[in-house]
Amino acid sequence: MYLFSDELNRQRNLLPYDGQVHYYGKLLGPSEADGFMNKLMETIRWENDKSRLFGKEIITKRKVAWYGTKPYAYTYSHITRHALPWTKELFSLKTLVETHTSETFNSCLLNLYHTGEEGMGWHSDAETELIKDGAIASLSLGSERKFAFKHKQSHEKVELLLEHGSLLVMKGSTQTFWVHKLPPTKKVTTPRINLTFRTIDA
Repeated sequence: MYLFSDELNRQRNLLPYDGQVHYYGKLLGPSEADGFMNKLMETIRWENDKSRLFGKEIITKRKVAWYGTKPYAYTYSHITRHALPWTKELFSLKTLVETHTSETFNSCLLNLYHTGEEGMGWHSDAETELIKDGAIASLSLGSERKFAFKHKQSHEKVELLLEHGSLLVMKGSTQTFWVHKLPPTKKVTTPRINLTFRTIDA
């Protein structure tokens, strides 16, 4: 298990105002992160994501999965999913994240990006099912990718690189005032799995 050498890193707020984002760095060492990555690729029930654009259903290249403590319903992009029960590996990662953040989570949305050409546009995670201003913990496995925030009014941007086995936590009013995205890039040819641990208001 990778241990932090700089305890102050996790306490630094990356946003200048109107929210809280903390980058914890690597929670997992390279071999342990590789092991979880391989297991999740094999055991998660991946499905192509769907969204609506101008009334048309679009099937995305990236794949997603929705897991939780109960079969919670979660609706985004006009698509509703029902949570599957935790797998052994997912529950282990949830416990790890909760230990480091002192937060509790009851669900997880996973995204599988096969290459850097798959990404995510500007959005905020402010669905009504989620606890308002609750923490969202984003664990990254696989290829390193740039991640960006943009303030909804001032358009100020904050960018960082998400490493293999690393954790980013968004909380407070972040989703109200900021949007975030995973920009596509042709420089990355290997997959990335992103686990976003959340709390459904149930």
